[in-house]
Amino acid sequence: MSSGSGMSAEDFDNWYSDMQDSVAQDAIHQRHLGLPPRLLSSSLLTWDGIAEVVEALRIEPGNRLLDLACGRGGYGLEIASRTGAQLIGVDFARAALGQAQALARHFDSVDAEFILGDLAGTTLASGSVDAVACVDAIQFQPTAASFGEIRRVLRPGGRVALTTWEAADPADERVPARIRAVDTEGGLAGAGFTNVVVRERPQWRAAERAMWEEAAALDPGEDPALQSLHDEALRVLPAFEGMRRVLATAAAAG
Repeated sequence: MSSGSGMSAEDFDNWYSDMQDSVAQDAIHQRHLGLPPRLLSSSLLTWDGIAEVVEALRIEPGNRLLDLACGRGGYGLEIASRTGAQLIGVDFARAALGQAQALARHFDSVDAEFILGDLAGTTLASGSVDAVACVDAIQFQPTAASFGEIRRVLRPGGRVALTTWEAADPADERVPARIRAVDTEGGLAGAGFTNVVVRERPQWRAAERAMWEEAAALDPGEDPALQSLHDEALRVLPAFEGMRRVLATAAAAG
């Protein structure tokens, strides 16, 4: 889910439950994002984008990786499988955690656990992880508390990579308010991170646009996951030109 809404944990549970049996929705994501069938996604990071996140995090084998707002778990599992990291996935939707645990069986080389928590309250100990990935989720709660929680759980020198959207013009009311509130550079710097770099990723954006255009044009029939994707596409496309696709990276100060 890209732009965000006022959805509660219960709403997300229902959304993930609808998604569980929708082969058609998964096929659309996989085709446009270049993802393999084993990587079930509820976000919009491309296969090439995963490689950029891996490079940015600089994970070593045995490091502890937090996949914050992990959803169905695919991105964190893929990053951990490439790097040899120990994975902790955190999400506030129990249905997502159940699907992530099931998906982890297809990544048998990964040491993974999935726990209940949210962007501003992971329940993890301070300084307990070496890297944090947050894929297409910070816009749901782009607050000082969320950025501060990421900093709190990271060890000194640990790294974070956030993928999200920002408004090209924060005054553009076509763009959802949640996206207009996102300021990854300011949020990371304000939480005490150093070496903050925010880069636009136009190639991710192009893949995303193609996916939304297909979703807007399709007949979802009786598939609730396809209906949700179709409805979201109709909301997102009118504001699409007002949003920047970004990758934000930073290091936790020592």
